[in-house]
Amino acid sequence: MNRDEYVQNFKARIDRWNAEAAKLEARAREAQASARAEYEKQLAQFRQRRDHAMKEMQRIQAASVDAWRELARGADAALKSMQEAFDKARTSFDRKK
Repeated sequence: MNRDEYVQNFKARIDRWNAEAAKLEARAREAQASARAEYEKQLAQFRQRRDHAMKEMQRIQAASVDAWRELARGADAALKSMQEAFDKARTSFDRKK
């Protein structure tokens, strides 16, 4: 996979998570106050990790052809962290349905 393909794949994953997060945000708005605080906390963690992943992606886009693979390792870790935060948020929402 070359850098452009990697970045395109990276963006697609973030876009899918953003779409799913929007659904969770809608559920959070409809939740009772006691559950809403926990939902907002989980979503905030997701957003923070998403923002970190986006910064990593921007670094890859700006990197030289030789350096992007090294940066991709850090970006992969950021994606994994983002996935974990999203899974945790979704699990929290599903438990409190």
